[in-house]
Amino acid sequence: MPPHIDRRSLLLTATLGLGAYAIPGFAQGPNWIVDAFTHSVASGEPTSDGMLLWTRYVPKDGRTVKLRVEVSETPGFARVVAGGEAVTGPWRDHTAKISVTGLKPGTRYHYRFVAPDGRFSPVGRARTLPEEARQFRIGIFSCSNLAFGHFNAYANAAARDDLDLAVHLGDYIYEYAPGVYPSADVHIAARLPQPMAECVHLADYRLRYASYRADPDLQALHAAVPMLIEWDDHEFANDAWEGGAENHGANEGEWSIRRGAAIQAWREWMPVSDEPYAAYDLGGLATFFRTESRVNARTRPYELAPLFKNPDPAAALKAFRDGPWMDPTATMLGGTQENWLAHELARSVRSGRRWQVVGFGTIMGETRSPDASLGWLKPDASPFMRNRVNAGAVAAKAGLPFNLDNWGGYPAARARFLKSAQAAGANLVVLSGDSHNGWAYDLGQDGKPAGVEFAGHAVSSAGFESSFAADPAIIARATVAANPELKWCDTSRRGYMALTLTPDRVSNDWVFVDTVRERNPRARVGHTAVVQRGRNVMV
Repeated sequence: MPPHIDRRSLLLTATLGLGAYAIPGFAQGPNWIVDAFTHSVASGEPTSDGMLLWTRYVPKDGRTVKLRVEVSETPGFARVVAGGEAVTGPWRDHTAKISVTGLKPGTRYHYRFVAPDGRFSPVGRARTLPEEARQFRIGIFSCSNLAFGHFNAYANAAARDDLDLAVHLGDYIYEYAPGVYPSADVHIAARLPQPMAECVHLADYRLRYASYRADPDLQALHAAVPMLIEWDDHEFANDAWEGGAENHGANEGEWSIRRGAAIQAWREWMPVSDEPYAAYDLGGLATFFRTESRVNARTRPYELAPLFKNPDPAAALKAFRDGPWMDPTATMLGGTQENWLAHELARSVRSGRRWQVVGFGTIMGETRSPDASLGWLKPDASPFMRNRVNAGAVAAKAGLPFNLDNWGGYPAARARFLKSAQAAGANLVVLSGDSHNGWAYDLGQDGKPAGVEFAGHAVSSAGFESSFAADPAIIARATVAANPELKWCDTSRRGYMALTLTPDRVSNDWVFVDTVRERNPRARVGHTAVVQRGRNVMV
C-alpha cells in the first residue's frame, strides 16, 4: 500500500523558505510546519551484504540534525541487526544517505530512520543481492513526467512481490517550465511540479525533485524495492552533452554551473553512490552494468536540421553519412568508460556469469523512419513536428536514423561496444529508455549477432500517439518492416518492463498501464520477448 501523505509530508526546502511549500495536489500553509520526515524512504546500490538507505528530515528551525537508521529482518523491529548514523542539514537539502553492511545475502530487510526526538520514518523494505540465484527479476523504468499523468507504472510495480530490483534508466524528472512539455492543453494542472519555471539553478532542481518525490506511488516503489538509477538528459536539460544542451541558452549562465547544480541535487535526492558507473553481480547469474552516457564524456550530437538548409539536401545527407556521422572520435561513454566496460564484460564472461546486462539511457538499435511516416501525422500537428518527421523520412533514404541523440548518432562508438561484447563471448542484453515507446531489437555487428535490446516505454511521458493519428498497429508494422534489427515495437502505451533472468533464458515483459490520466494501478503484460543463452537473438 502506498504510504499516506499528510500535511507533515509537505515540502519545506530551507533554501527557499515559504516559497517552497507547494507540492502538486496538497494544501499549503505555515501552521503545520513541524519536525518531519518529508519524503518517506528509499534504498539503492544493493550488494550481497549491504545497501544504501535514504531519507529526508526537515526540522522546523532548519538546524543540523543527526539521524539513525535501523535494519531488521522483521517489520516489528524486534531485533535490529544493522544500522548507522548520518548528520544532515540545509547544505544537502536535509537529505541523508547511510550505507549499511554486514547483512545476509538474498535476504529481505525492513528499515526505518529515527529522528532526534525518537520519531520514526515510514518503514521501507529492501532485499540484498543473492550470492547464488536461479532466477532474478528486475523492474525497469524511464521517462516519468509528473505533469503528463499519474505514476501508475510505479504503483503497479510497488504492489508486486516478485521484483528483486528496480532500475531507472533516466528522465526521472523533467526540467521544463510549465506549459512547455507537456503543453498547457495537455498537462494535469494538479500535478504541475515546482518551481513554476525551468530548472536552471540548484534551488530549482532541488524543488523539482521534492515535487516528484512527493508522489505517493513513486514513494511506494522506493519503499518496496532497492533501485539502481542512471540519469539521462532531463535531469539536466534536453539533449545534454558534455559541453552543453539543446535546452540551455546563453542567457542561462555557464553550462558547467548548471550541470554541477543538477548533479548535486541528483546526488542529494537519489539513493545513489557518487560513482558514475558500476557493475553489480546478480547472484552469479548475471552482471548488471550501470553506465553514464550523457554529460561526463559525450561529444556533441549532430543534428539533421542544418543539412536541409543546403541547396541539395540529398547530397548533404550523403556527405554527412560518409563523413562526420562515422567519426570515430564521437563518443557516448568516453574512452575511459568504454575501456572499463569492455574489460568488465570480458571479466563477467570469464567468471562464469551467464548473462551480461547493460543499462543505457538511450536506444542502441538501428531505427529509421518508414516512407509512410509523414502521412501518419495528426491534421493539427505543429510545423516543428512536421519538419521533424519529414527530416526523418528523407534521412532514411540516405541510410540515416531519425534520432541522432541516441546511439544512432554515434555509429562508430556503437560498433566498438558491440565488437567488445562479441570478442568477450558475452550473452548481451541491453536495456534502454528515452524514447517513450516500447522496442525489441536483435543487435548485430559485422553481419553477426551481438545481443538483444529491450527498450522501455515511458512511465507517463507521451509517445508517438501524441503526434500521429494513424492506427498504432499500422505504425508498428511499417516501422518494423523498415528496420531489420527491430523485431517488435509499441508506440502508444505507457508502463514499465519486467525482466526475468534464469541460467539459460531471459524473458522481458512490456507491462502496459490502463491509463495515466487518472490514478489507477491496473496493468497487463502487452508483449513478451525471449532470448536463449548462446543465441544473442530473440526466439
